[in-house]
Amino acid sequence: QGDGMKGMMLVDRRDLSAYFNSMWGYLGVASILVIDGLLFNAYSLGTGARYSTKVLEEFFYFSFGTTMVAAILLTMRLLAEERQTGTALLLDASPLSDTQIIVGKYLSALAFLFLLTLSTLYMPALIFVNGKVALGQIAAGYLGLFLAGSAAVAIGTFGSSVAKNQLFAAVISSFGVVFLLITWMLARKTEAPFSDVLSYMSLFDKHFQPFMRGRVNIDGIVYYLSVTFAFLMLSVRWMSSRRWK
Repeated sequence: QGDGMKGMMLVDRRDLSAYFNSMWGYLGVASILVIDGLLFNAYSLGTGARYSTKVLEEFFYFSFGTTMVAAILLTMRLLAEERQTGTALLLDASPLSDTQIIVGKYLSALAFLFLLTLSTLYMPALIFVNGKVALGQIAAGYLGLFLAGSAAVAIGTFGSSVAKNQLFAAVISSFGVVFLLITWMLARKTEAPFSDVLSYMSLFDKHFQPFMRGRVNIDGIVYYLSVTFAFLMLSVRWMSSRRWK
């Protein structure tokens, strides 16, 4: 068990350092922060007098979208780049298990996304200049962002494990995320029990909205952790099947 953890941390540190040692990581962070800032100023702060809680709610609404985009951009290179550059052979020949490789890479992208998300804290802080919001609402909103981001990173890890290049990985990951975002729309077109299942599958509608309104949603926590676990297991199985081909 200790060796397994060391293996995962080795992969994690290797990939995390790759984000900080490349322009791709910094450009991605800068782009997401710029988009988040523009949306916050244009739609949350720049629409006249409003309740502070509503401003914060809209901040998390837009941040959810940028978090999904960031997760796809961060994960598209995880395994697909290894195949594109030929270094995947080194991973296959390493003594590390498929689980160690997948979880290590997942943790590296999640850690970078975590730092990116924390760097937006100054935006909710601006609300205190002319208003007041409960710190609990901010904490609940960020908890929701981290959980949703974790699920999106797991989906992106699966996309990168399936694809042969980074562009294809982004397409697969985007399809997975978008599908789970629009299931609430499909639920409205179907009848029970399928409508209930599709509604529950939605990444945003049922599970994230309570967080952005300041409520810790237990169902949402279980859902996001379940999606994370399911896609990581799919990634491990897929990688195992490729190794033995």
